[in-house]
Amino acid sequence: MESKIGKLIKALRTGRQKTLKQISEKTELSISFLSQVERGKSSITLESLKKISEALEVSPSYFFSENSVHVKSNVRRGSQKQTKKNDFSFVFEDLSGNLANPSMEPILVTLQPHEDKGVPFAHKGQEFVYVLEGVLTLLLGHEEHELHPGDSIHMESSTPHNWLNRTGKPVRFLCVNAFDKE
Repeated sequence: MESKIGKLIKALRTGRQKTLKQISEKTELSISFLSQVERGKSSITLESLKKISEALEVSPSYFFSENSVHVKSNVRRGSQKQTKKNDFSFVFEDLSGNLANPSMEPILVTLQPHEDKGVPFAHKGQEFVYVLEGVLTLLLGHEEHELHPGDSIHMESSTPHNWLNRTGKPVRFLCVNAFDKE
């Protein structure tokens, strides 16, 4: 069964007349992995989705919007929660709404206890992380930062980075990605 994200990736890729090989070369993800994601045979991590988004020249939030209507502003009420867990092993809530051509993407992330998001990854733009609860370990290049509630970091996303939860309690944090508009 194809996942919603996989279907969207395939539709966007084919609509832009891109081959799996071209996306593979831009993302450094294997053709077989990309094919499996498109067919719903493999789950996808946020770092892989960011790479695919860059290759297809869309914001990662493109894959989470409930409809294609784009507006100029968005007020989001707490009662409008759209929590997702579909294709990822962590829980996130897209806070962005449906702005046309967004320059940033805010998401609320919950990492489960002892969760490791794989190898560090890099992408275009900047990233801002603000810890709400728990202790987040952030790997940034050769540095390791332990962030507690109220701590934040603003960084260039081109530096390889990764989020980890090395504790026995969930970690919740706000992550805002700002994209370069080249």
